[in-house]
Amino acid sequence: MPSDHEQETQAHPSRRSQREARSTSSRLWIAILVTFVVLVAALIVVAVKVASTHTKTTGKVAALPGPPGPPATATSHTGAICPLTGQPAPGGTIPARPALAIKVDNYSAARPQTGINHADIVFEEPVEGGITRFVAVFQCHGASLVGPIRSARLVDVDILSQLSDPILANMGGIPPVISAIQNAPIIEENMLGLGQVIQRNYNRVPPYNTYASTSALWGLQTSNTTAPAQLFTYSNTVPSGTPAASVHVPFSYASDVTWNYDPTTHQYLRYYNGTTPAMLSDGTQISAANIVIQSVRVTYGPWVENSLGGLEVVSHMLGSGPLTVVRNGVAISGTWQRPSLTSPTVLTASDGSTIALQPGNTWVEIVPNTVTVTTAP
Repeated sequence: MPSDHEQETQAHPSRRSQREARSTSSRLWIAILVTFVVLVAALIVVAVKVASTHTKTTGKVAALPGPPGPPATATSHTGAICPLTGQPAPGGTIPARPALAIKVDNYSAARPQTGINHADIVFEEPVEGGITRFVAVFQCHGASLVGPIRSARLVDVDILSQLSDPILANMGGIPPVISAIQNAPIIEENMLGLGQVIQRNYNRVPPYNTYASTSALWGLQTSNTTAPAQLFTYSNTVPSGTPAASVHVPFSYASDVTWNYDPTTHQYLRYYNGTTPAMLSDGTQISAANIVIQSVRVTYGPWVENSLGGLEVVSHMLGSGPLTVVRNGVAISGTWQRPSLTSPTVLTASDGSTIALQPGNTWVEIVPNTVTVTTAP
């Protein structure tokens, strides 16, 4: 008589088949797992041997393969770089247009100004009467409105001739200054004869009510599609220097400028008389990633610039002179050098290395060498 086990087997032959199938499947998975472990161990041995060989032949430790990194994003920045900011060009392409310089007033009655935070570089120049004027230079980015726009000065020739034949938009100037600009590698656009691009702000009194958009001004030179050459060197690596949370540039009683560092935004914020924020018409404060303080020799004349007898302020920007670059909360001392009118200004640290600016917008303070600039930690 069959045993209970035999009876179960005879009565249910399918159960035996199922048990045998499960046993076979288990053995198969164990074999696969063992094979996988052996392969991983072999790969590790090979990688170690490669690293060891690399170390023996080069003296450097080779990096072992790691997991793949995250997919590339917009922050990878592998495209074109703006020549006047060191930042990635919008859309990955440098705009096919020249540098555009716009003369902007900085007399107290001209404040608040409009649009200059969109400029790649702003040069601040001393003019007659102890005031300063701005040369706002645009290339990668533009602004829907910039101003108030005022007249040119002789120093504009020295400032702009290093920018690869830029456009200069101004509201005229005395004849010898206009003649000098027209004989320089600069494309002058005198807005006194360009009513089609002028936008008036009738809530302001003349001459502080003249504005224009950068698109309208570039539209005057549509055949000029050449971008400027790079002016400065840029790097995200902060050079060694002394702490500089604040820099004071006392041009005069009318333009007593202080820049205070904001570590949150890595920007310097502009103030007048130490405590008054320098605001723009859109409610934002004037700010810059870099402050380049260029100490220059200044002479006066021979021309009279205004009805009060103020002489032309001539800043000499060729040759060399003392320099302080302020970025990322540090000040780097050195020398500026420029051998010719069309040569870029080279910023050299005291150890002979080129001073790199932080990618972003820059203010160049053209300071008479009789003015003492101070930084504070």
